[in-house]
Amino acid sequence: MTLIRLTKEFKFEMAHALLNYDGPCKNIHGHSYELIVTVIGKPVNNENSTKNGMVIDFSHLKSIVNKNIISEFDHALVLNNQIEKKIFEKGHSIFDKLIFVDYQPTSENLLIDFVKRINNKLPDNISLHSMKLRETVTSYAEWYAEDNK
Repeated sequence: MTLIRLTKEFKFEMAHALLNYDGPCKNIHGHSYELIVTVIGKPVNNENSTKNGMVIDFSHLKSIVNKNIISEFDHALVLNNQIEKKIFEKGHSIFDKLIFVDYQPTSENLLIDFVKRINNKLPDNISLHSMKLRETVTSYAEWYAEDNK
């Protein structure tokens, strides 16, 4: 049976700031991110299955990514946890979706985090092949499973 790659695209809005960065991205700013997730597997070959001919139902892949990445990061402010947390006290509605991470929230590091968040959530017969995180229309980071073996 032939392996097939299946891709689903997601869009979300997120703000961040880069701690100790020497350029304008040290300031809080936002992006319209695009996350492109590609999985690989063999299509179901069972005429009695409701998923016959599918590697994974697109809606199932969408659910996994939405639950583990998009719902948390969409319209959030993401900051390195080394930033003084007390200046962003919860209780003010503009900070209701504030995420502190233990890394510099660059596209590269966000992508590594996202891979970890969904890799073990996929069905056993499906593998994560690649992810691309587009930060701007001209800039993106990519992760490929084959590069990380």
